[in-house]
Amino acid sequence: MTETRALRVAHLYPELLNLYGDSGNILVLRKRMEWRGIACDVREVHVGEHPSLGDVDIAFIGGGSDREQRIVCDYLLEVRADLAAFVEDWGVLGAVCGGYQLLGHSYLMGDEEVRGLSLVDLYTDRASPRLIGNIAVESRISPQPIVGYENHAGRTHLGSGVEALGRVLHGHGNDGMSGEEGCLYKNVVGTYVHGPLLPKNPAVADYLISRALDRRYGSSLLEPLDDTAELAANQVMFERLMADGDKGR
Repeated sequence: MTETRALRVAHLYPELLNLYGDSGNILVLRKRMEWRGIACDVREVHVGEHPSLGDVDIAFIGGGSDREQRIVCDYLLEVRADLAAFVEDWGVLGAVCGGYQLLGHSYLMGDEEVRGLSLVDLYTDRASPRLIGNIAVESRISPQPIVGYENHAGRTHLGSGVEALGRVLHGHGNDGMSGEEGCLYKNVVGTYVHGPLLPKNPAVADYLISRALDRRYGSSLLEPLDDTAELAANQVMFERLMADGDKGR
């Protein structure tokens, strides 16, 4: 008898961090698992609660305003050691925009430098103007360009040992200058791409799922799905962006 595979997802503070439909990423993870017969248990961690990641396979942090980001950071700093242990043990963590900035050593809120979680060697300062618009990124974790939307004043700078998620083809990325977007560290994926990220980029969703399966079961094998609609949406957006002479940088 074949053992049913199961993964647990921790969605951190969805009532605060759901900018530009980031909660849609959780829906995509759940459905892409269910379609493959993988049981998916989503555990929401709400304001006033602290996450316990001992039995979690995938954790997700969305984006929010500065105020909401600060509230979440204060909660997570109280369990920073547990989060760091999860990351260093190759736990899968997806973080978008404000959640991405929280991964680093610090970020600026106005003129105030706020302590981050120091889960990844990066930091975020600020500059004008805001980096706003659609974005396309070439990344090793997706055979298709990663497409979506970015809106951030932060300029994120990666440490020397941290890999970028990918190369900006259209848009701004981490700082509007380096041509890099996001970060990859162990099984952490950080990015400024909203939209939400996963519906138009199914390969990114499958990357997170496969890494979690490999960590829990020692096998990352995923049965292929019919992604005709998802890939068509990705292609239309990518072609529209690349036809635009102003690449946003």
